[in-house]
Amino acid sequence: MKLSVNGTEHEINDLEPDMPLLWVLRDELGLRGPKYGCGIAQCGACTVHIDGEAVRSCQVPAGGVWGAITTIEGLGTPEAPHPVQAAWIAHQVAQCGYCQSGQMMQAASLLAETPTPSDAEIDDAMSGNLCRCGTYPRIREAVKTAAAKLSEG
Repeated sequence: MKLSVNGTEHEINDLEPDMPLLWVLRDELGLRGPKYGCGIAQCGACTVHIDGEAVRSCQVPAGGVWGAITTIEGLGTPEAPHPVQAAWIAHQVAQCGYCQSGQMMQAASLLAETPTPSDAEIDDAMSGNLCRCGTYPRIREAVKTAAAKLSEG
């Protein structure tokens, strides 16, 4: 099976096609950004992009992947973070940090579709990503900051 992950083509052999993409990313490719949270697509910790669309990788069979996969590791780099990543740092969003890669991937997807979201649009888009630490107000502010940065061009 071939998968394009973070701009690199990977050939993965001896894989059951119904294995969740999350386990392929973590166990076969060694990517630790997407996290296992609930296993039923309810918490968002495993969120990645497939062709820019935010999806819950715990529920996507690896054999059913339809396009290029981006994980938090491919969103930006330490030297050139994506505006969402930079905003997360600026607003000190993370406490425990467990959910944050999924939160950032969901936010990046939102901003790609809705460049200047309202508070209600942010809350709606982010509602499927749970944060046990309760950093929701900082998440909203970070999304607004990233939106402003992205609109600068």
